[in-house]
Amino acid sequence: MLAMALTGVGQPLQALDLPVPRPGIGQVLLQVEACAVCRTDLHILDGELRAPVLPLVPGHEVVGTVVAVGMNVHTVRIGARVGMPWLGHTCGACPYCREGHENLCDSAAFTGFDLPGGYAEYVVAEAAYCFELPPAYDALHAAPLLCAGLIGHRAYAMAGPARRIGLYGFGAAAHLLLQIARHEDRETYVFVRPGDDLAAEFARSLGCTWVGNSEQRPPQLLDAALIFAPAGELVPRALRAVRKGGSVICAGIHMSDIPAFPYEILWGERSLRSVANLTRADGVAFFEKARRYPLKVVARAYPLLQANQALDDLRQGVLQGAAVLVPGLRP
Repeated sequence: MLAMALTGVGQPLQALDLPVPRPGIGQVLLQVEACAVCRTDLHILDGELRAPVLPLVPGHEVVGTVVAVGMNVHTVRIGARVGMPWLGHTCGACPYCREGHENLCDSAAFTGFDLPGGYAEYVVAEAAYCFELPPAYDALHAAPLLCAGLIGHRAYAMAGPARRIGLYGFGAAAHLLLQIARHEDRETYVFVRPGDDLAAEFARSLGCTWVGNSEQRPPQLLDAALIFAPAGELVPRALRAVRKGGSVICAGIHMSDIPAFPYEILWGERSLRSVANLTRADGVAFFEKARRYPLKVVARAYPLLQANQALDDLRQGVLQGAAVLVPGLRP
């Protein structure tokens, strides 16, 4: 099979001819239909996370058709279309797992990081960690739901009943959450990079309440602010934008250093939280909403061989919505 693999940190992905894997006990083999490109993939490629074992096939927003099953698989049938997310395995026995916080399991393994990912024509996954996908979304538009949707929604859920929500960094996750917030009658305040008129117009087209650049204050104090951009300098700005008792939630796996800030902008029982990974319960909750609300998933398709171009477009901030690799698409 064709796979785009990381063979050296900081280097472009290489096209490799690899054997099609075989599913083991509890696993399924997926023929990949689409795999979305995530900023976490950039962090892995750039060496900003712990070093993975190389060569590594990245990609953790995978939509595929089950073409083979291993022993002891009883919940997924051949021919089913499923989603394979970032969380690929947990121990199931540690205190975190037993308390419903499997996202914090110290023995967790993650797709496209510890486990082979979806930048390939085939990939194996543990059946217990795959999701049934809403039939209304084709593969191209379902793929971004597997991370931008799932982990974005975990951040959104941390905001609780917040009525005024700020979104810093308007990309794959934020454009989905804005729509969910609108369906739930919440106000959305979008912050984009200064001069990024395309992102601002994109946010307006989806019906945000207000849009401004990330250096501006919103017209009203927010109940919660969700930060998707990996820029630590946004944290003090977001704290200044939320009311007393409000929360700032950092939704990425990596962020540049947060600069020192005066205690007074945290005081007033404001809270600062991070999001770590996801649980399978998060997936159930999010996909219920994806079925209930007709989400407009904005995605741009790239052939698998153009994975490096997709990653570069994400890095340069020239995308609206999500980049998605499609193995069957010709260059």
